[in-house]
Amino acid sequence: MIRWVIKWVFRLIVLAVVLVAAFLLSLNTLLRILVEHNIRAQTGMDAEIGRFQLGITEPTITVQDLKIYNPPSFGGTLFMRIPEIHVEYDRQALARRQLHFTLVRFNLGEVCIVKNQRGQTNLFSMGLNPKSASLGNGDKAMDTLRQQTGLSFTGVDSLNVSVGTFKFIDLQNRAKDRTQVVGLDNQVLMNVRRPEDLMGLEVLVALRSGDFFTQIFEPGTGQGGGFFPHW
Repeated sequence: MIRWVIKWVFRLIVLAVVLVAAFLLSLNTLLRILVEHNIRAQTGMDAEIGRFQLGITEPTITVQDLKIYNPPSFGGTLFMRIPEIHVEYDRQALARRQLHFTLVRFNLGEVCIVKNQRGQTNLFSMGLNPKSASLGNGDKAMDTLRQQTGLSFTGVDSLNVSVGTFKFIDLQNRAKDRTQVVGLDNQVLMNVRRPEDLMGLEVLVALRSGDFFTQIFEPGTGQGGGFFPHW
């Protein structure tokens, strides 16, 4: 289960990379609308952005108060709240058709897992099959990036990650709702090139999550415990 969260973190980092490339290749596009559209196109979920800021004199992009919502089949509830994504990129690498980030600051404020009235869980309905969920699937994301932009992702020198709260909402039985405060602030990882480089972060999040995931997913149902006995 934790691997899915880490996989989503990595996907969002890659998405930030794609958004940077999209802006640089389409200077006349309205930035805020472009970002929301790209998120909707890649995830199928509605998104709202509080603020989008492009550095004029410095190679920086900052997205603040990003909210991604579950589809109507899961009540249209909040899926992720991201207070900040701040990236600083290498202009010289960009001239070589490479995306190299000197700094990425990523604050994952809240993740909300929802079980709908049919007993379906949003994470599984989004294609995160537990049998195939693997951090090693980052190669596919990198190939997609190259195909869509013609740019190669070469890594992040310094990745600063904060993780706030996990929530569970059971639309069948609200008495089962749960909240787990992770409270991981400014965890720094150096030289991130592939999802496997986030394994240390995965361990920290798992330790701070306690039994949150084992309590909300029943073993043997294909939702959690039966596929991840090591958690």
